[in-house]
Amino acid sequence: MSKEKDLRILKLYKVEENKVIRLKKVCPKCGRFMAEHKDRYHCGYCGYTEFKQKIEKRYIKEIGIQI
Repeated sequence: MSKEKDLRILKLYKVEENKVIRLKKVCPKCGRFMAEHKDRYHCGYCGYTEFKQKIEKRYIKEIGIQI
């Protein structure tokens, strides 16, 4: 095995104060890591998809406030 394959796991986990932290989102159905796309998270194993929330900017003309 090459070193690149061995060190690839460092992109998935981080160690802080003797605790291992997952850097990617985990699928609630099967427990595997989910792929991060521009507008959603997707599990390639079970097909679960979770959409990211869009914050729409709205302008209320009556009040004059932009939300």
